[in-house]
Amino acid sequence: MKSDLVLILDFGSQYTHLITRRIRALSVFSLCISGTSSLSSITSLNPKVVILSGGPHSVHSDDSPSFPDGFVDWALSNGVFVLGICYGLQLIVQRLGGEVRMGKKQEYGRMEIEVVKSCGIFGYKDVGDNQVVWMSHGDEAARLPVGFEVVARSEQGAVAAVEDINRRFYGLQYHPEVLLGYAFAGRDGNTEIFLFNVCGVNAGWKMEDVMDEELKVINNTVAPDDHVICALSGGVDSTVAATLVHNAIGDRLHCIFVDNGLLRYKERERVMETFKSDLHLPVTCVNASDQFLSKLKGVVDPEMKRKIIGKEFIFIFDAFAQELEQKLKKKPAFLVQGTLYPDVIESCPPPGSGRTHSHTIKSHHNVGGLPKDMKLKLIEPLKLLFKDEVRELGKILKVPEGFLKRHPFPGPGLAVRVLGDVTEGNALDIVRQVDEIFIQSIKDAGIYDSIWQAFAVFLPIKSVGVQGDQRTHSYVVTLRAVTSQDGMTADWYCFENSFLKDVSQKICNNVRGVNRVTLDITSKPPSTIEWE
Repeated sequence: MKSDLVLILDFGSQYTHLITRRIRALSVFSLCISGTSSLSSITSLNPKVVILSGGPHSVHSDDSPSFPDGFVDWALSNGVFVLGICYGLQLIVQRLGGEVRMGKKQEYGRMEIEVVKSCGIFGYKDVGDNQVVWMSHGDEAARLPVGFEVVARSEQGAVAAVEDINRRFYGLQYHPEVLLGYAFAGRDGNTEIFLFNVCGVNAGWKMEDVMDEELKVINNTVAPDDHVICALSGGVDSTVAATLVHNAIGDRLHCIFVDNGLLRYKERERVMETFKSDLHLPVTCVNASDQFLSKLKGVVDPEMKRKIIGKEFIFIFDAFAQELEQKLKKKPAFLVQGTLYPDVIESCPPPGSGRTHSHTIKSHHNVGGLPKDMKLKLIEPLKLLFKDEVRELGKILKVPEGFLKRHPFPGPGLAVRVLGDVTEGNALDIVRQVDEIFIQSIKDAGIYDSIWQAFAVFLPIKSVGVQGDQRTHSYVVTLRAVTSQDGMTADWYCFENSFLKDVSQKICNNVRGVNRVTLDITSKPPSTIEWE
């Protein structure tokens, strides 16, 4: 790569890979590996900067993860800059001879910090300046190691930032990778100051490098006579992945689109037309609605839904592979999936990653739902990218811009937007109709591109209403729309009251079985974007 490497040691924070994303946005190459990686694994990468991530553990726990012995001496002797974030700061303090204690008051969410010394990361700030950051910690630094000094404190007086400029060690007790923070959010120039002014990092990483590298990986992985199956969902991720692999191996790529009965309104017809007329990809469409829905009957646990769906997809892909084998006289060896970084992060620890300290938020159908005895080997060319990076890559690959701007749609489809048993009653039909009205109204209002993701959710509860002068006992639906840059954090979109009034009226007037419309106004965190 044409830039210095910034290496992140992951100790389990759900925000860890946002650090990677913020740094890449500055054209600086960054990688994330396990916080408990060996010293040789770390040193072999020759990083210019090492960032110790946050995490759910306390440094006082017997099983708390830590960087390897010899790490500090290696960093000092090689002039490597080290930044600890939250748990990472506490590790630095404890391992270098300071003291970490349970805080008298825990600090979570938005908080103000005050600069108490103008130097290092805060060299452009004046003493007494305030800024809003994202806190999430119970422990705090009580006594600093020799050579360290406090450069910022929280409004409650807790240590918020420390520095040992001579030894190139820095620490932040908040999450700068969350956009509410500053140090990596690009506000006030903090990012540039730390990476470029403080650390002297050279930039030069770009998406064209990713494309070239992935093309090399694909060609080195897939033998010249191997054939590959690609699972197309109709979404941006799988389509970009398919286009990338098609550029690498040409006609040896065989795409399949599966209608699992959990798609949006007229989704199959719409995406198949796009594949044919705009993307010119040869795609086989398989209608497996009955197969999926029969397996999901009576299932209400969202984790079980995801695993069932993942398993059924693989069965279909295996069957498709057998058909191709008979046709080609050679068995396909690989399966392409559009797995992204957020899928892997939230399904941590993924198989083979070596990471053991992340708390699983939810399993994704193409991560946690894959069977161990799957016959096809995986190719996941986008697994180190976020959604906005995939869209950027898609532009380079000349995927139509209108297609790239489509809102994300979950792999398990409407199974995670119908709470409870998806096969019960007409829940799927209801949520499809409601979703179509909602999305079309957003497009008509000209705000589709301002929203990261919008959709309807079917709630398995009924409420009393009055329609046509008669009492009704019908279902409740909720609408959700969020803004985000990468899906790891999100805020709810603030609609105009007139828009909400119009949409609610359209839904209740046109969707039989619904008499109440609600709006989800929860950010991520504390919720996820999808309901299940």
